[in-house]
Amino acid sequence: MTGTIADPPRLPAARQALAAGPVPLRAAADGEAALPYLVGLLTEDGVCLPVPAHRIDRHPDGSLEAEGAAHGFAARLRLGPPSPGGGGRAARLTVRREAAGPARAGLRVELRLGAGVDDPGWLIPGVFYGPNRLPECTRPYPRYAPDAATDPAGMTADAWSFRADRCATPAVFARDGRGGAALALAEEGELGQQGVGFALLDGARPALRLHAPYREEPLTYYGSGTPLPPQTPTHDWAPGQEHTLHFSLHLLDADPHAYAPVLRALHRATPAPPTAAAWVTIPHAAELTAYGLHRWHFRPDPPVLLETAAFDREALGPAGDRQAMHVSWVSGTPYAHALLLHARRTGDAVMARDAIAVLDHIAGNLTPAGTFWGQWSAGAGWNAGWTPDPHRLHARTLGDATLFLLRALRVERARGHDHPSWERAVRANLAVARSGQDPATGRLAAAHHSDTGAPLSYAGTAGLAWIAPLAEAAAAFDDPGALAAARRAGAHYAADVRREFLCGAPEDVSLAPSSEDGYNAVIAYTLLHEADLDPDPDPDPDADSPWLDLARRAADWTLTFRYTYDVAFGPRTLLGRYGFRTRGGDQASPSNQHLHAFGLIALPETVRLARHLGDPHYRHSARENLDCFRQFVARADGDFNAYRGMVSERFYQTDCFQAKGMLLTLSHAWSAGVLLYACEAARDLPEYELLETRQEPEQERDPEPGP
Repeated sequence: MTGTIADPPRLPAARQALAAGPVPLRAAADGEAALPYLVGLLTEDGVCLPVPAHRIDRHPDGSLEAEGAAHGFAARLRLGPPSPGGGGRAARLTVRREAAGPARAGLRVELRLGAGVDDPGWLIPGVFYGPNRLPECTRPYPRYAPDAATDPAGMTADAWSFRADRCATPAVFARDGRGGAALALAEEGELGQQGVGFALLDGARPALRLHAPYREEPLTYYGSGTPLPPQTPTHDWAPGQEHTLHFSLHLLDADPHAYAPVLRALHRATPAPPTAAAWVTIPHAAELTAYGLHRWHFRPDPPVLLETAAFDREALGPAGDRQAMHVSWVSGTPYAHALLLHARRTGDAVMARDAIAVLDHIAGNLTPAGTFWGQWSAGAGWNAGWTPDPHRLHARTLGDATLFLLRALRVERARGHDHPSWERAVRANLAVARSGQDPATGRLAAAHHSDTGAPLSYAGTAGLAWIAPLAEAAAAFDDPGALAAARRAGAHYAADVRREFLCGAPEDVSLAPSSEDGYNAVIAYTLLHEADLDPDPDPDPDADSPWLDLARRAADWTLTFRYTYDVAFGPRTLLGRYGFRTRGGDQASPSNQHLHAFGLIALPETVRLARHLGDPHYRHSARENLDCFRQFVARADGDFNAYRGMVSERFYQTDCFQAKGMLLTLSHAWSAGVLLYACEAARDLPEYELLETRQEPEQERDPEPGP
């Protein structure tokens, strides 16, 4: 259907007497906020034609109604009264084609804030964080910069728009110097997939945007350094056709953390289905993942947990089994520890022997500096891992390996089993971490030299991963100096947490912000708080604890990556056919836009944080996270074309890397291992019954196939 957007019909005389203009929502003294028009009509060539308000009726309860017409369309906006607790104002925008001919147009809602802002503090949960990509970050993905630095080919621009299913919550936040605001909507509406976006207008004025249908501008990010063309779908409007766009509008203060109550409110407003997403119970998930980790990822000579195992054993076999093992992160100590926990609990002597062998292998092969290596591979032996410099060891990889080897040691000693080489390895790694602590600031190194242990960089927040093993080693080894170093580092990284920008945790995304940075921070600050507690604490939610406040802030930031709704999948896709639910799953990062289960690594700390704060919200979120990733655990050979116990790393909830609705057909050691760890850790929590969403194996959910 083709057509032009015609001149508007004449309005009744009473309305014509009112000047057309914006819809002001807040006085400039409190942070200006206004709708410049009721709706923008987006043409096929990208021009935005405004439909201004000709009439505004304000009501005593704070609600308003506005009407306007232009370009052959009429628009009516109903904006509800403010609701408490971050709920904002419910909005209903109805647009009708009034002209005699058809037209093609998309819809835009825009909210403009005040001018003169240096940092709009952009936030699109899971997709965009402030500048999103630091200038020194080597991984290409969308970045914000003012107009003078705009480079669409280099994925840098001052205006961005994204489809809603990329977003953990389809919302956009920004602020000026005096106030902030947010707009939010559902993934899909009457015009199909919807979207969010933002722009800096006139070099200084933040504008928040919603689109129906969605728009991907100035380019489409597909997970690589080569951008795809923009996507600008429109809708074919027939004469008399009418559609309604539902959204919410939130007026906030200028606090960078003001997003937290809004996301809670949006989560509450999005009802979950009455039945749990999980396919299996916690005990059954532990049984399956332990089997899969041992059967498909363990190799005895040398004893390693291979990072990947192919679903298709006939076509790919060893070619799909990555002959490598990181010491943590995507394999290694956290998952060997989890396997050992399960083996000891179930009395599986073979599984326990093999898990110990993996930990012995890692602990017995240290660098000249005294740290772990980053990775073992069949072709290169022990090496630095995925870092660009063969001597550069990533602190997060080392810190996680140290933490979970220490935890394995403490549990084993409590059961009467000692492993002296594990203690030596833990002490040696922590000695390097402490020697690399910046004496002026307390910041811990983000990377170390494999020969000398010398700090190679302090950029980003990867060094946060050292805080947890330092704090736990202080108790395990009666070493107050370790706790002092952890506290000093925690005090320094507090500025990063309060800036709402943590980056650099994974080896493969340079200095991109990621959900994994959030997990490290939640673990670190929860442990620092617990280190300050009395032996028999009586938690007081109102107690003045800097660590507790930082843990809360870190958890809120981490939950910006967690999906608050279930993405709609096509019935012919694998995820759609199996009824996969995304609520509770985490976006990996703005650079790696797929769902992953890594948040389970922080499940025990998140649950304990909820207990310390007296706030069940965090426990509920941890439960949803555990619930989400007890889907797609292969229950038998052939289940979703995998083998028993296999667990994928990537669930494609949007068009990035793969088509929406696809599943990466590789089992990952960390994916099975982190679920196993969470299931084993959950058993030791007093909140266990609150985390389990299924009662007996015979009641486990079979996926409901699509039509």
